[in-house]
Amino acid sequence: MLNSLFKRGRIVGLLAIVAAVAMGYYWGSRKRPEPSGLGTSRPATENQAALWTCSMHPQIKLPKPGKCPICFMDLIPLESDGDEDEGGLRELSVSENSARLMEIETVPVERRFVTAQVRMVGKVDYDETRVSYITSWVPGRLDRLFVDYTGVAVKKGDHLVTLYSPELLSAQEELLQSLKVVKDLENSQVAVVRETAAATVTAVREKLRLWGLTPEQIRGIEQRGTPSDHITIYAPTGGIVVHKNAQEGMYVNTGTRIYTIADLSQVWVYLDAYESDLAWLRYGQRVQFTTQAYPGEPFTGSISFIQPVLNEATRTVKVRVNVPNPAGRLKPGMFVRAVAEAQVATGGRIMDTALAGKWISPMHPEIVKEGPGACDICGMPLVRAESLGYVGTAQTDADKPLVIPAEAALLTGKRAIVYVEVPGKDKPTYEGREVVLGPRAGDYYLVREGLSEGDWVVTRGNFKIDAELQIRARPSMMTPEDGGAAGGHEHHDAHVKQVKQAAPAVNPVFKRQLAAVIQGYLAIQTALAQDDPKAASAAASKALEALAKVDMELVTGQNHEDWMKQSGQLKSLLASMGAEESLEPARRQFALLSEQIMALLRRFGVPDGTLYKAWCPMAFGNRGAEWIQAGEEIANPYFGATMLRCGEITEELK
Repeated sequence: MLNSLFKRGRIVGLLAIVAAVAMGYYWGSRKRPEPSGLGTSRPATENQAALWTCSMHPQIKLPKPGKCPICFMDLIPLESDGDEDEGGLRELSVSENSARLMEIETVPVERRFVTAQVRMVGKVDYDETRVSYITSWVPGRLDRLFVDYTGVAVKKGDHLVTLYSPELLSAQEELLQSLKVVKDLENSQVAVVRETAAATVTAVREKLRLWGLTPEQIRGIEQRGTPSDHITIYAPTGGIVVHKNAQEGMYVNTGTRIYTIADLSQVWVYLDAYESDLAWLRYGQRVQFTTQAYPGEPFTGSISFIQPVLNEATRTVKVRVNVPNPAGRLKPGMFVRAVAEAQVATGGRIMDTALAGKWISPMHPEIVKEGPGACDICGMPLVRAESLGYVGTAQTDADKPLVIPAEAALLTGKRAIVYVEVPGKDKPTYEGREVVLGPRAGDYYLVREGLSEGDWVVTRGNFKIDAELQIRARPSMMTPEDGGAAGGHEHHDAHVKQVKQAAPAVNPVFKRQLAAVIQGYLAIQTALAQDDPKAASAAASKALEALAKVDMELVTGQNHEDWMKQSGQLKSLLASMGAEESLEPARRQFALLSEQIMALLRRFGVPDGTLYKAWCPMAFGNRGAEWIQAGEEIANPYFGATMLRCGEITEELK
């Protein structure tokens, strides 16, 4: 029995020792670091966080995905598996996984007709060819004005004025005496005498006709046999009396203007077209517009004239449109918003099926015929529509321009870069090409040089490709030659150019007045950055008021001449800015206004404090634009909340 208990105790002790050793090994293994090479079953990404960067600001490097702290774009992976530096200097090869993460999309370069929309604003005006002036053809006294206020509608032949004229009275007496002589010589045997008397009657009748008497009035004088001391002047044409230039009882001379009559059955509409849109406007082109008086109701007309001179203040050109107005609904002075659509062909030509192969009048675009001939209105020979920049009836594939989507082009102001997919590679490979682009037509750019039909260009992810090339110090959008430091529109405070403006010798009161104008401009910039066109319009009106209060006599000499020139342009721009009611046109006007404000600051210096000049290369379809702001933090007026922090400070103005 004792022996059995002894054996059982040995077994229990042995089990306790084994348990202690096992527990010691377990706790020891938890405290020891795992040797390198072990634990490879877990993904490496769980232990090593990848770096994430911004395609627009490659200096941003964060340990996890999110938003760029500068422009709030989505971050992209900085380190990609399998992305090796291989291929040409301008090429980038990435793995299939990286290409998916970069969300790269490509489209083919193709030939196709594209449509450009030109948006313009303007006003209704009189048709100058349908304005008539009622003048006195003989000296006399205006004893009765039948039309005694403006705005009256008159018809052709309506009586307008009763005129007393001694000269007309004498001419009537001369006519009656000549008729009496003719009657007395009816039985004369001398033919020469009878013919002379008859010629005298004819001459006097013609003189009365040229003095404004109608044939009916002349016959009435002959039938009565007595002269009339008053003569009535009738309307030679119908229309609206827009000016009354005389009063009853006035004595007038030959040529004195009494009334101005405008025929409003056809009107002119003057539109302002930006110089960048002139490539899409042609004589005879159809234009559609709306008015505030009849919202939603379209009116149409034809371009009849494109002014040959550019307005340097607004950077616009006047375009005149002939518009039928049979009901008289369009009133001179009405504000209109117009759209002209152009189907673009090669060589800057326009495709218009209504004018293809037709003949058109060079003075009256509404006269269009199937063949050669003369204008029904002015008699001038018709010209081919092709000579005015239109495509003919024999259209070919060569008429279709080579185009790429607008989002495929990266524009830096001087260069245009596109990324092209390189065929025949094991991995997705993209090559940067510098191309020559034509004007933009809607959502497309016309290609002049650098691409061929069938190439595949990157339309989405091109900024990410460009950023990756910048990170690898290769040629990119911002570094065209041998690469170098990463580019992009970054906020490098150390590289901001500090400009101390030369302070011209001007009156301090003038500087204070000028500061009020600058504050108005800054209020416009703030309003546009907040996507508020109404506030921008109100700020422009206040700036215009401040401009009117600037005393030009406070500056003299060259300063005075410069101020007169710049203030006139500034006044025009602020007035246009104050009239804008929608956001995009206001931003286009603001870009022009910013150029004028910069010129003003360069000439007269910063009135007070420090201002900052900023630049955004993505504004207006990657053309880029500058502006002035009060603070160092970017507040982009061209994108607003969409990309509020997009841009960089380029100069510090003091």
